[in-house]
Amino acid sequence: MNQFDDIRPYRDSEVPAVLSRLIADNEFIDLLLSRRIPLMMKLVPWLLKPIARPLLKRSLRSLTADVETVADFQDYVKVGLQKTLDKTTDGYSFGGLDQLDSKQAYLFISNHRDIALDPAMINLALHTVNLDTVRIAIGDNLLGKPFASDLMRVNRSFIVKRSVEGRREKLEALKTLSAYIRHSVVEAKASCWIAQAEGRAKDGNDRTETALLKMLALSKSKQQTFAEAISQLKLMPVSLSYEYDPCIIEKTRELYAASRGEDYIKAEFEDLDSIQKGFLGYKGRVQVNFGDPISEDFDTAEDLATEINRQIYGLYQLFPTHILAWKMQTPNDSEMLEVLKQQWPDENWMEAEAQFQAHLESVPSEQRELVIKAYATPVQNQLDYQQRRPISDNPINEDAIVC
Repeated sequence: MNQFDDIRPYRDSEVPAVLSRLIADNEFIDLLLSRRIPLMMKLVPWLLKPIARPLLKRSLRSLTADVETVADFQDYVKVGLQKTLDKTTDGYSFGGLDQLDSKQAYLFISNHRDIALDPAMINLALHTVNLDTVRIAIGDNLLGKPFASDLMRVNRSFIVKRSVEGRREKLEALKTLSAYIRHSVVEAKASCWIAQAEGRAKDGNDRTETALLKMLALSKSKQQTFAEAISQLKLMPVSLSYEYDPCIIEKTRELYAASRGEDYIKAEFEDLDSIQKGFLGYKGRVQVNFGDPISEDFDTAEDLATEINRQIYGLYQLFPTHILAWKMQTPNDSEMLEVLKQQWPDENWMEAEAQFQAHLESVPSEQRELVIKAYATPVQNQLDYQQRRPISDNPINEDAIVC
């Protein structure tokens, strides 16, 4: 057994068996049916399942008949994603792709707003310039069901073992993860994606965990310094921004419980529901900006985290929703408000404000301040770093690939 077999993505040779296993999994099929015909499945599942299961399985076999490799599967996913984005966004674009070297593998490290859509958007960006997709880091907390693991791993995901217990076991799992990422980028020349912190930034505050960066260096040789080990991975920060967050109510519910000192317990399929809502919910405009490859020597994880944060904050597209939320939190700084609005000179600000207010009204009144703060925080983060990357130099809408 290879040391990475229990965490690596599936290989091409494994794809047909994985798809057959998925289609044969009644729990997976029932989950799909509950999304397609939720009311019927809730009222008369005993009547519907014997009829609907075989029909859906037959349909899936037909749809996947020509899917024999991971690339085939991802092409299938890409077409579905583009159709969904056409319906659920007001456009999406990518910036900074011209900096990528087609002969080089990277470790893309980004802010994290959506469980599955974040890496999907990065893959879509790479597709537009004919580059290979990334291997995706995903926590095992999302893989509670065998079908979930199959779905993720056939889509080039590798597993981050967060549920491991015991200090020694956790360290070994982290060492294996670090070695796998290094093997992928340095030896296999396969780019990877990892979020800058565990879990989504529910409060809108994108901060890089130093523990994550220290994990990346666990696989270094004894002779290497931290800086040398990191430089081999070709780290590239990526900043993702969604004008509207389809999962804002669910995120705020969790934040609100924490603010009241209450334990928040997720429902069995809550993460899968969030994945579905992230894909199918309205997102407004979406921007993905690739930063500068980190080539400087950073001797500590703290210094490296500061640089990653600087790039993610500076590259973050501030949409009108963010600017209007910042205005609500900082009503007296009219001068800076005008500077921020200059990023959108053709925007109908009265219309934008009415739309944002309607969005806020969909949230329980006691939780709205948390929503406003979540949208406003990227603005404040960018302003706090503007001396190192002035806001006027933000390359958001220039030379971008617009879709």
